Amino acid sequence: MRAVKVQYTVKKEYAEKNAENISRVMKDLRAINNPGIKYSSFRLPDGKTFMHFAMFENEAANGVLNNLESFKQFQTELKASGPESPPKPEELSLVGSCYDLFNN
Repeated sequence: MRAVKVQYTVKKEYAEKNAENISRVMKDLRAINNPGIKYSSFRLPDGKTFMHFAMFENEAANGVLNNLESFKQFQTELKASGPESPPKPEELSLVGSCYDLFNN
């Protein structure tokens, strides 16, 4: 299992477009319904800082996200927007969970 948190801050004028791009990614992920991906995105109270939290059952599941056209577009447009604070990925190590993450 792989877990990652990514946080970044966009310019105020790009925040809504970024949220739209994230929604497109989530819609596509729901459509493919891969049980090996658990992915959520949150907006912080300032309205322009975003935090993504993803868990992947294996590298194949991680590859599904990375190869998704809407995800590639999201990444390209985010980079082109010139974020105030660029995405900072952090790998996480699971300590414990009150629910089953993946049914193995």
